[in-house]
Amino acid sequence: MSALQLSADEIQQILPHRYPFLMVDRLTHCEPGIRAEGIKCVSAGEPYFVGHFPQQKVMPGVLIIEALAQVGAVALLLEEENKGKIAFFGGIKQARFKRKVVPGDVLHLSCEILRRRGPMGIGQAIATVDGQLAAKAELTFAIG
Repeated sequence: MSALQLSADEIQQILPHRYPFLMVDRLTHCEPGIRAEGIKCVSAGEPYFVGHFPQQKVMPGVLIIEALAQVGAVALLLEEENKGKIAFFGGIKQARFKRKVVPGDVLHLSCEILRRRGPMGIGQAIATVDGQLAAKAELTFAIG
């Protein structure tokens, strides 16, 4: 199958997440079961900025990881045998945060699936802003 691009509406047909927890605005590239890339346009109107932090808005690192996981989940859930299923977090390793993500940033998200074993998958996830590393982590997915 060739690489896919998906709109927010198409992503919602695959993931169960909805506002305010859908963290991916668009998939720019997806090879089912292999890798996916997408974007999150960070807006000052995001609900988490009310409390994190009102005086200096910064996207919480845990939500950057969630956005990365959603991109990886789409890559796995587009495989024929996983259609209609849900991808759950099985683990997060070696998470590192290198740059603040603030309103106005476009967060570029990528997740490459490195290993698979049954319903489990491990992906290397990277988030960048303007070509600068913002966060990275190894994510484990459990398909259920």
